[in-house]
Amino acid sequence: MKAIGQYYLAAFGKANVFEGSHPSHKASPIRFGIHFSKNTENNLKSPDRIVRAFYFCSMKYTRLTKQQLEELHQEFINFLATQSITAEEWEHIKANKPEVAEEELDVFSDLIWEGVLNKVTYLENVSALQMHLFELTDKEMKLISVKVMNPDIDLTTKVGFGWFKKNWQSDFVEYLTASKAYGEDKNLDKFNLIQQGAVITKGDLYQWFNNMIEVN
Repeated sequence: MKAIGQYYLAAFGKANVFEGSHPSHKASPIRFGIHFSKNTENNLKSPDRIVRAFYFCSMKYTRLTKQQLEELHQEFINFLATQSITAEEWEHIKANKPEVAEEELDVFSDLIWEGVLNKVTYLENVSALQMHLFELTDKEMKLISVKVMNPDIDLTTKVGFGWFKKNWQSDFVEYLTASKAYGEDKNLDKFNLIQQGAVITKGDLYQWFNNMIEVN
């Protein structure tokens, strides 16, 4: 069994696997780590008996998409290596024990999501006439909600967003701020926002709008 300690998955740095885009900003690479204890390594005996000290419940998040899994191909190889599963053994598992292969993908997906969500600080959910901008602090979720009353504007386009930056103080724009404490599981709260359409960002738009509010 290899002693792996810690390895890093550059999920954000590979074709922006998780990070969304908006006309107002560009994506940036973010790295995160996954740690395996020695006890966990010792419990990973073989591909036929996959026992995980860290995983005893049903899937917490959701399976990564085919594209995301392809982008994280090398990281998945590293994940299998922590269980001493070779490429040949993985092909055998897929062919003869598809339920085990499915479980492996689910565990890997949850590990990736957990690492990503641990690092997320900003989320955005932008539609044609509304923006929901989130800052995810240690203790609470902060929201800036924006609504445009001009039906000719589409905030998801450069032209529409340019109009917004010039007219955000006009009568055509309404906004409010709010905050909410996390529930029992902080990362699950973040994940639910993503499931509702929010994307991970660097927070440029939130910070810009927050600064404008403070100045005014």
